Amino acid sequence: MTARQLACVGTEEATHPLRKTIVTDTFLRELGQALAEPSAPLADEADLLPYLDDRSGAAGARALAVVRPGDAAEVATVLTLAHRHRVPVVTRGAGTGLSGGATAVDGCLVLSTERLNRIVEISPEDEVAVVQPGVINSDLNGALAAYGLYYAPDPASQAISTIGGNIATNAGGLRSAKYGVTRDSVLALDVVLADGTALRTGHRSVKGVTGLDLTALFVGSEGTLGVIVGATVRLRPLPAATATVSAYYPSVRAALDGVRQISRTGVVPAVAELIDHASLRNIDEHSGSRLTDGGHVLLLVQTDGHAAAAEAEDVAAALRHTGGDARRITDEAEAERLWELRRSGRGRTRPLWTVGEDVAVPKSKVARMYEEGERIGRRYGLDFAAVAHAADGNLHPVLSLPIPEGTAATSPAPPELDAAADELVRAALALGGTITGEHGVGVTKRRWLEDELGAAGLALQRGVKAVFDPLGILNPGKAL
Repeated sequence: MTARQLACVGTEEATHPLRKTIVTDTFLRELGQALAEPSAPLADEADLLPYLDDRSGAAGARALAVVRPGDAAEVATVLTLAHRHRVPVVTRGAGTGLSGGATAVDGCLVLSTERLNRIVEISPEDEVAVVQPGVINSDLNGALAAYGLYYAPDPASQAISTIGGNIATNAGGLRSAKYGVTRDSVLALDVVLADGTALRTGHRSVKGVTGLDLTALFVGSEGTLGVIVGATVRLRPLPAATATVSAYYPSVRAALDGVRQISRTGVVPAVAELIDHASLRNIDEHSGSRLTDGGHVLLLVQTDGHAAAAEAEDVAAALRHTGGDARRITDEAEAERLWELRRSGRGRTRPLWTVGEDVAVPKSKVARMYEEGERIGRRYGLDFAAVAHAADGNLHPVLSLPIPEGTAATSPAPPELDAAADELVRAALALGGTITGEHGVGVTKRRWLEDELGAAGLALQRGVKAVFDPLGILNPGKAL
C-alpha cells in the first residue's frame, strides 16, 4: 500500500474500491449537513479546477471537494469529520506558492482560507495585529499605514499572497536581512489540529519562553501539522524615511565585494538586492526598461529610518570604493520604479522551458554559487540567470531553454533541465547552504530532503509530524 493510500484512508480494508466509495459518500454527506452556504463543499469539476494547483507548475490531482470555512469553528468541524473518515486535507491560501505545497492530492479535501480574511485587531499600543490567515500581506500593511505601523515580512508576492501562506512557508522577502523572516514577526498562533482540537501557541508579548516554542514549529510547517486560523503578528513603526542607492558593477564578484564593504561601514541596509546581467536583460525584455544600459550587474540598496539619507551616502561611498558606479537616487518615482522592476519577476516574452530554484548559502559563498550556476548552465547548454538577496545569501536562480518553433509550450521539458537543477541544488548544499531559503519544500524539493537533513534528522521530523497528525491526513506527500 502506498503512503498516499495510507494517508487517504488509513487501513487496507478501507482501500477496497467499494469501501472507499462508501466512506467518501458518507464524508461528503456529513460535511454538507454540517456546513451551510457559502462554506458548503463544492464538488463539481468546474468549481474544483481553480483549487488544484499553485504557481509551481506541479500538477494537482483530483480532489473530492473544496470547502471555504468562514470561521475557526467551521475549520474544526471540517477536520473532525476528515479525521473520522481518514480523508486527507490540503490547506490552501492564495495558491501563489512556488514549490507545490498547496497542490491537491488524490482524493483530498481542499480547505481554502479565502473567507478567513479579516483583520481582527490592530493594537498601536502593543504594536501587534491579530489577523486571519486569508488576509493578503499588502492589505495588512495598507490598513496599518494609518497607524504609522507596518508588518515587516515582504515577499515579492506580497500583493497577492496571504499571511497564512507566508507563515506556512516561513516566507522571507527583500527586508529579511534587517528585519528577519516571517518567523521573527509571528508572536502567537491559533491552530486547529488534525482531529479538530483547537490550540493556541505563543504569546501576545514580544518575550515569552514558557514551554517549547510551538509557534516557531508551526511557522514553515507547510500545512502538515495543523491549520492556522489566526495569527498575532509583531508590528514596527513605519520608517521616518527611506533612501535608495544603485550601483553598477562589472561582475557579480565585484558587486558582492561592495556588499561586504557596506558591512564595514556599520550600516545595516533594509534591502540589498543583486541582479545579474541575464536577469537585467530579462527584466528589460518583459518590462520595456533599459537597465542593461547602465552596466553589467546591478546592486540595489535601501536604507531606512531617521538616518536613511546619511546612511545612503555612506553606502554609496563604500560602493564607489569597491569600483561600483554608485549614485543615490533622490527621485522617489525613479526609486520606486526600480524596486517595482525587481519585485515584478523575470518573465520572458519568448516561449521557454524553465526551472527556478530558491537556494541559500552563507554570504561568503554567494559568488561561488553564481559561478557554479553559470558552469552548470554551460555544461547543459542552458541559460542561467539569478537574482539574490545579497545581504542574506538567498538566491533565486533560473535555468531555461528556448522551446523550438513548432513545439507545443506544454510539451515535456528535456531531461537536461532536471539534471541541471539537481546539480545546482547539490552545489548549494556542498557550499554549506540549503535547498530552500523561503519558498518551502512542497513537492518539488522533497527529493533533496535527506541530502540536507540526513536520515536521522528526517526520521525525527517525521516523528514530530506523527505526534500532531497520527493518521497523516494533513497535506500528505508534502514537505516531509
